[in-house]
Amino acid sequence: MPNGSSSTSGPLVVALLYDGLCTFEFGIIAEIFGLARPEMGPGWYRFASCPVDDGPLRAHGGFTLVADGTPDLIDQADIIVVPGWKGAETPVPEPLCRRLREAHARGARLASICSGAFVLAATGLLDGGSATTHWRYASELRRRYPKIEVDDTSLYRDHGRIFTSAGSAAGIDLMIEIVRRDFGAAAANSVARRLVMPAHRAGGQAQFLERPVSQRKSSDVAPLLDKLRVNLKTRWTVEDMAAECSMSMRTFLRRFTEATGTSPGEWLTEERVAWAKQLLCQQRLNMEDIAETVGFGSAHTLRHHFRRQMGISPTEYRARFMAEPA
Repeated sequence: MPNGSSSTSGPLVVALLYDGLCTFEFGIIAEIFGLARPEMGPGWYRFASCPVDDGPLRAHGGFTLVADGTPDLIDQADIIVVPGWKGAETPVPEPLCRRLREAHARGARLASICSGAFVLAATGLLDGGSATTHWRYASELRRRYPKIEVDDTSLYRDHGRIFTSAGSAAGIDLMIEIVRRDFGAAAANSVARRLVMPAHRAGGQAQFLERPVSQRKSSDVAPLLDKLRVNLKTRWTVEDMAAECSMSMRTFLRRFTEATGTSPGEWLTEERVAWAKQLLCQQRLNMEDIAETVGFGSAHTLRHHFRRQMGISPTEYRARFMAEPA
């Protein structure tokens, strides 16, 4: 019986269970779709899990699993999510592929997290389309399924009614994106707040950034970073920052890069864009007000840096992700 079926009537989300289950990936799906959310109303998701292997099912962490139902739940599901897989070289059972193809044919959506992309790829439904997976599996996915355009940089991709995501945390972004498409930005933002997550990371955002980790036991610039965050409106110069830390310019720039992996100017820009995103989603301020509040000074400068980082304009971002009307 799907969880919450007595109080909700929305789409049925079914997560697949297998021996060797990736526990964190399954937890993402259960947290977003299986947690009771009465504030969302009676149309919220129903959730269930079903096995795709016979016998006792074990999960990473050393515990065994009991599913909500049988594989027949796949035939009833509106959304089917594959929480990782046993490994790139582990065959996907043909009966499972057949059920997934039949589910897709009747209109169900299919989604995967991390190595779960190999399951969706095995169905043949991704042939001629694009998909992503964890960067460490991308070459193997490309080799095994040459008819799929494998994107090894994005957080998540969609091909028709089939969604794939990269490493584990990217699965959270994809699941929140599905909520946004089904219930709107306000619902997605609410779920993200419960998870203490950013309300949205675009699917085309890079999977990882090459930034050096500081070798210092503690950062001499940490107090400065805290001060900058609460004073972004101030027009900081590098000289001001170095003086705040009582360092020479050369020492300050080296210590700042060790601590953040970027330059002071780029760090300030990223923080200002992040604050602008919050204001765009939560308030009906005009662009000039937002630009002044976050320290860009003008709407033109705000638009320039926002589009460079996010790939869309502030106006487009507000239209997509405004938490609630004014």
